[in-house]
Amino acid sequence: MLVLALDTSTPAVTAALAEVTDTGVKGLAERRSVDPRAHGERLAPQVRLILDDAGVRTRELAAIVAGVGPGPFTGLRVGLATAAAMGQALGIPTYGVCSLDGLGRAAGPGRVLVATDARRREVYYATYVDGVRVTDPGVDKPADVRVEVDRAVGEGALKYAEIFGVPIDDRVLFPPGEALIALAAERVRRRAPGESLTPLYLRRPDAVEPAGRKPVLH
Repeated sequence: MLVLALDTSTPAVTAALAEVTDTGVKGLAERRSVDPRAHGERLAPQVRLILDDAGVRTRELAAIVAGVGPGPFTGLRVGLATAAAMGQALGIPTYGVCSLDGLGRAAGPGRVLVATDARRREVYYATYVDGVRVTDPGVDKPADVRVEVDRAVGEGALKYAEIFGVPIDDRVLFPPGEALIALAAERVRRRAPGESLTPLYLRRPDAVEPAGRKPVLH
């Protein structure tokens, strides 16, 4: 079964295609561009390019996997809205995966901190043992993230490397699409019903509706 993955939870815009079989997941194509201000402009072209790379048409897709965050409000909703719209148009299920989990899986064995940039001088983070998450996702200032790990991955870890004080694996900075698909592979294989793609924000968006009108002084 051919599965498309989308992730816009970080400054990277990622689209990937993989084949899910009874025995594993085979990556077919993946493209990523890093531009925190152009998620909306870059995602659709990325999807077209990876489908062209693999010689696949949209009607051949069996499911769509989306990284649900945590991530900044504006960028994150681009990927989720695109995945939901494509799933509805094609009549195929959509599955959500925590974006940090994709990084954790790609990090491999050992005890690893995954940290992505949450802006406001904070990071979204979680810890993993042998690719499996062992703490809930959180958001905090890097100096307040107190965990015992062997190394760290993610662009947030690289940005605040001096504060974390652990080895940084800079080969794993953004959630790989193939890893997101692997995390949803069991749901794909058993043809589980599609899910509502609920974003994992962890905090309120920067722009909020005013609570009430300010009094007018005469």
